[in-house]
Amino acid sequence: MALDGYSQYQQNQLFTASPAKLLLAAYDGAIRFCRIAAEKMQEGKLDQQSININKAMAIVCELLSTLREDVNPELVSRLKMLYTYVIEKLAHANLNQDAAALQEAIRVLTSLRETWAKADEILQQENQAGTNERPGTTSGNAAA
Repeated sequence: MALDGYSQYQQNQLFTASPAKLLLAAYDGAIRFCRIAAEKMQEGKLDQQSININKAMAIVCELLSTLREDVNPELVSRLKMLYTYVIEKLAHANLNQDAAALQEAIRVLTSLRETWAKADEILQQENQAGTNERPGTTSGNAAA
């Protein structure tokens, strides 16, 4: 029964999360699966290594497929290159049991996650400052 409650909590967190929080959760998942894969690689458990690398790769492929070029073509182009690079590193790591390639994928994903987290933090601060500057408003949208 506790599992059902926890599952419901997780589901509620997912459905009510902001796009930024969902993005960070995706990065967290990919990084976590990469780290598990690295452990399994070190232990020589190739089947579990492969499963976890494939999970990380699926997340990165999903991030890649959801990019919207109409929003910021230059940023999207750079992200496509980084996501493709990570996918290549993950595939190479999986096929060749290459711990260095796996660590490189983790490094890039961690850097991207930190960048998006910082961007979200700045946006939240700007929204909060905008709200504080306009008494009586409930959002940072000046057009309201």
